[in-house]
Amino acid sequence: MSHPCDYRRNGMPHEEIDDVPIWYEEHGDPAGAPLVALHGGIVTFQGSFGDVLPWLTENRRVIGVELQGHGHTPDTGRAMSIERFADDVAELIDRVAGGGPVDVWGFSLGALTATSLALRHPAKVRRLVLAASNIRPDGYHPEITAPEQDDPRLPTEEEFATWQADYEAVAPNPADFFPFLERMQPVVHDFAGWTADEIRSITAPTLLVVGDRDFVRLDHAAEMLDLFPDCRLAVLPDTRHTEVMQRTDQLRALIDPFLP
Repeated sequence: MSHPCDYRRNGMPHEEIDDVPIWYEEHGDPAGAPLVALHGGIVTFQGSFGDVLPWLTENRRVIGVELQGHGHTPDTGRAMSIERFADDVAELIDRVAGGGPVDVWGFSLGALTATSLALRHPAKVRRLVLAASNIRPDGYHPEITAPEQDDPRLPTEEEFATWQADYEAVAPNPADFFPFLERMQPVVHDFAGWTADEIRSITAPTLLVVGDRDFVRLDHAAEMLDLFPDCRLAVLPDTRHTEVMQRTDQLRALIDPFLP
């Protein structure tokens, strides 16, 4: 996979980081407190955060990032990992947000990236919102990692079709959706997680948000609540993993007091 040669010249907002033109978009009050928003896996920034942007941007400067291969950001063939995504975001914070510290809200893959960012670049993170996230592979219900299983927690065919359509509408190479999906599998499946001591070292105040029918086991979420030193946990009722970012009223009631 490679990005078209005109991508760097077409005026799209991006920063060239380690030979990947990382797309970002800004919303809200330029003078407001900066918040970096990190989307879910194979989902665009708008696909993850579009429902919450109307109120999230009222008094904040929201910097939406699309990680390597997602949405507008091409997959250049560079090796991918949670740690590399976090380093890309750290460099972007240096370039567009004065080095931070910034608030960071990550959803799913974005929450793993945000956690890695807080571990690898703690000075850049003021507060963390981790939505639908785990800290170890065993934090997911076992049915989620067994493709032959049919579980109501899994994405529906309609949801998957929406993600594909969103990708094809903005990606530099729209035909790359399924090859990119294959490239992303080991990024998630080979994720080893973090030790208890690593999580205990995170100093940023943290808000965990999961659905009661999430991929994430509720006992794992409770364990995370105990491990993060300055942490609070919210469980959204009647909510699947893919629906967490659609609970706009509940999220606002949680986020506004946490990110003053």
